[in-house]
Amino acid sequence: MRKISVLLVFSVALLLPLAAFGQSSTLKIDNDFVHKQFGSDFTLVPEIGVSVGDLDGDGIEDAVIAARCHNPLLDEAQNNYTVIDPYMTFYGYGDPKITLGFGDGDPARRGLVVLIIHGAGPQAWRSESPKAKFVIINLPYRQVSVRKLTMARKHQKQIMAIYIEENNDFKETSAVYFDGKHYKYVPMGETME
Repeated sequence: MRKISVLLVFSVALLLPLAAFGQSSTLKIDNDFVHKQFGSDFTLVPEIGVSVGDLDGDGIEDAVIAARCHNPLLDEAQNNYTVIDPYMTFYGYGDPKITLGFGDGDPARRGLVVLIIHGAGPQAWRSESPKAKFVIINLPYRQVSVRKLTMARKHQKQIMAIYIEENNDFKETSAVYFDGKHYKYVPMGETME
């Protein structure tokens, strides 16, 4: 009986980190961490938080952080990240130098960005030198999470993706996923309420 109890406790201890993988979490991230990785112009959006999951399929945990920044292009080279706009790329306007100026006029959405850190080594996304960093602009979100997405292809492959509850009147849901080279935006339809 004692062996079964020890085995049960050990099994639960192994499964707990897996249960949290991909979930929005209360990870200890503050503006100092964001400033160190992306620069002092970025600030957290604490009510949305941080999500984690393996977005690039390398087996190492990556982070997705909701933030604000007025000009993400300013420190791109200095802080070694890439500014991307998969939302506008989906609609045919892919250059962030141009689309950064597109605004919807909603002050609540002004400056919203999504920060992505591809992890490296045993410290994953917390590493001093992450594998890659991205700043997604123009994504109309009110909530962000990381979950599995089934790709509608021949083999129904499942990958981790960033799910977006869009900040519009239609309460649409969309996803952003990494295809191995680029982040792609895909609309998924309206949510039922």
